[in-house]
Amino acid sequence: MEKNSQEGEAKPMDQRTEESLSRFFGILGRLRKECPWDRKQTWESLRTLTIEEVYELAQALAEEDAPNVKKELGDVFLHIAFYSLIAHEKGLFDFADVVNSLSDKLVYRHPHVFGTDESSTAEEVLTKWEKLKLKEKDGNKSVLGGVPAALPALIKAYRIQGKARGVGFDWKEPSEAWQKVNEEAEEFRGEVERDDKDKMEAEMGDLLFSVVNIARLYGINPENALERTNRKFIKRFNHIEQGAKERGVSISELNIDEMEALWQEAKNLK
Repeated sequence: MEKNSQEGEAKPMDQRTEESLSRFFGILGRLRKECPWDRKQTWESLRTLTIEEVYELAQALAEEDAPNVKKELGDVFLHIAFYSLIAHEKGLFDFADVVNSLSDKLVYRHPHVFGTDESSTAEEVLTKWEKLKLKEKDGNKSVLGGVPAALPALIKAYRIQGKARGVGFDWKEPSEAWQKVNEEAEEFRGEVERDDKDKMEAEMGDLLFSVVNIARLYGINPENALERTNRKFIKRFNHIEQGAKERGVSISELNIDEMEALWQEAKNLK
């Protein structure tokens, strides 16, 4: 298997990679025919399992756990291949179609590499990427059309803002976004004073959205930032719980001062 000449110097696929793929697809094909569980699977039955596998991969990546990253990448790849096999059985497309379609898209969306266009920064590449997507025959019909509705809200807010930025809709200066955060915080406090639960929820959404903007403008992925804090909190809270056990009591039996002392102790631990 060789690369198209327009994609650079032709190189045969590494023999080890070719052999591993051949072995894998042979195993998957046999499982589909001979295993009662694999035989009954459909796109719909696999969908929720795929979501679970992607989250497990995300966790391994966040923990920089190389052995588990390798394992979870394999699980995700299995699902990609399985969906393609089911599609092939239905006469829709096959794995080669998936890969070739991806290759075509990558070439089209990187004219600065495979064409005559020039882009010297990652920001320029991202801006042109979003504009090219709108021009594709089977691409998104609107700027925000490519944001999956099922994304978790925090990630979705980040992706929405990034796509809007790609076509020039963004704050000129971070200071303007800070002003928006303060404005939304005041509006939320106003609804708290009025005890209007529905409007409190709406204003809290606006406040969180504006905080995501701040993170993005400073080059911080808010999902990664929040997960980092989640893990830090869990580690410190577990220290409090362990401290309670060492005292022969449950954590609920500690008073707030005792909990705070253990929390501060946890903060000083590496």
